Amino acid sequence: MQIVKVGNYEVGQGHPLMLMAGPCVLEGYERSLMIGQRTKAICDKLGIPYVFKASFDKANRSSYASFRGPGIEEGLKLLAQIKKDLGVPVVTDIHEPWQAEKAAEVVDILQIPAFLCRQTDLVYAAAKTGKTVNVKKGQFLAPWDMKNVIKKVEEAGNHNIMLTERGASFGYNTLVTDMRGLAIMRELGYPVVMDATHSVQIPGGQGTSSGGQSQYVPHMARAAAAVGIDALFLEVHDNPAEALSDGPNMVKLDNLEKLLTDVLAIDKIVRG
Repeated sequence: MQIVKVGNYEVGQGHPLMLMAGPCVLEGYERSLMIGQRTKAICDKLGIPYVFKASFDKANRSSYASFRGPGIEEGLKLLAQIKKDLGVPVVTDIHEPWQAEKAAEVVDILQIPAFLCRQTDLVYAAAKTGKTVNVKKGQFLAPWDMKNVIKKVEEAGNHNIMLTERGASFGYNTLVTDMRGLAIMRELGYPVVMDATHSVQIPGGQGTSSGGQSQYVPHMARAAAAVGIDALFLEVHDNPAEALSDGPNMVKLDNLEKLLTDVLAIDKIVRG
């Protein structure tokens, strides 16, 4: 398996389980930093490498009126400051090719959203920056189809790739996660990530916004750890009911330590 560099961390076979976590979208400096600080304190206690995640823009919204974030200019300033204050790597998603180079000046991982994972120009632009590229598997793709996405990144001369599972479309407004997909994608030679929060999302389930079943996030995370993963992706918030995006599928910060403790115990057995 290819070992991937993320800041001072190494991700992949033989390296510790990494956590990518934070609010869905930047909610101002103070609150976003607080969420990062609380998450980092838990990770430091448990010995988990931590990457702060948040979006500067959520372009894929159910409604035109939905909150999207501060935008790329202000958002990257916030991420740069949070990265400095926390002293950890940062990941954010991009939606258009021109955003790649600009975001790469600040963040350590460029994330390709699931709906955009087949957008050749976007994937190639992210890869050309040399930054680690985390590609979320589209809800419409089989896990083995990700080999074609990998080839696009490799074509740009980049081998810092991670693949993320976040569920597959199962009828209307429903996702299901086939845990075999984690093993299949891992066989493609790169680290795999489990997005346990978006996997319990109910896309468009509230009419003008997505719903979710956050009570099942721990089940998804534990199951993924049992299969074998290299990183866990979680959207976390101090009060999900107040979150400006994806609240129904977020993990409450008060519950994060217990969830991670369980996941680490399973991860230790699998790696043992």
